[in-house]
Amino acid sequence: MFAGFREWDIDLDGVVVHGRSGGSGPAVVLLHGHPRTHTTWHRVAPLLANGFSVVCPDLRGYGRSSKPPPDLAHATYCDRTMAEDVAALMRTLGHEQFAIVGHDRGSYVAYRCALDHPGRVTALGVLDSVPILEALERADARFAEMWPHWFFVASPQAERVITADPLAWYRPDLAQMGQENYDMVAAVGNPATVRAMLEDYRASLHVDRHHDELDRAAARTISCPTLVAWSSRDDMETLYGDPAGIWRTWCSGPLERAVVDSGHDMAEENPEQVAAIVGEFLTDHLPNTHQAPAGQQ
Repeated sequence: MFAGFREWDIDLDGVVVHGRSGGSGPAVVLLHGHPRTHTTWHRVAPLLANGFSVVCPDLRGYGRSSKPPPDLAHATYCDRTMAEDVAALMRTLGHEQFAIVGHDRGSYVAYRCALDHPGRVTALGVLDSVPILEALERADARFAEMWPHWFFVASPQAERVITADPLAWYRPDLAQMGQENYDMVAAVGNPATVRAMLEDYRASLHVDRHHDELDRAAARTISCPTLVAWSSRDDMETLYGDPAGIWRTWCSGPLERAVVDSGHDMAEENPEQVAAIVGEFLTDHLPNTHQAPAGQQ
């Protein structure tokens, strides 16, 4: 798993972030979604490492990273706080500038990082998402029927229900995930991890939404090149029509779109296409890059 990558635990002012890094070239950090860990990228990261310095962390609260106690305002697990973790991690690893690609919940941290650290983020990839504010403003009855977990996890009952049998709740497909991805199975068995992951969702309904509202009111936009990609067999088009059209209002820089032939867990289901799409996008928009096609090492 992650052949040639270095595994580490890095202390960022009291929050320890676990992950792996490897490869050479311009830096790109890959951020996982819920309830995954950095190992969701185990089939994609080695394909990108031929042309890029690839960094795969566990977000705070997830996997083997620290799980600080939550606060009443949900700021401990908001996207801005986690974006600060990423920015500090990349500086610690020696990368003053970096591209950032996030899937699912990781995409919210990725675009927040691009908004809050525009001088450092060279390119952005958002996979299977639209901005938090845009999602919540479209949260009609169909949204509630398709994604009820967004609201259930904000309730006090959620932790008790999920921790009673986390594998029944998350239903991991171990054959699809691959044995190298079992970090997720161990992580969801930890009640502190479940609490932290639910706080991530709770922050979305409150502080993350507020940050998006402030940015939109101030006309702040993402200035770096942006890739918007979504899964063909997920429900993004059902809910949002053209996700890239929604992102267009948030991006003042170049924007590209792509559709991955997969279900929601695209990095596990179709890693070759994900690596090819991301690699080509970064090669086109970052200076001094050349990457072999996916699968050629």
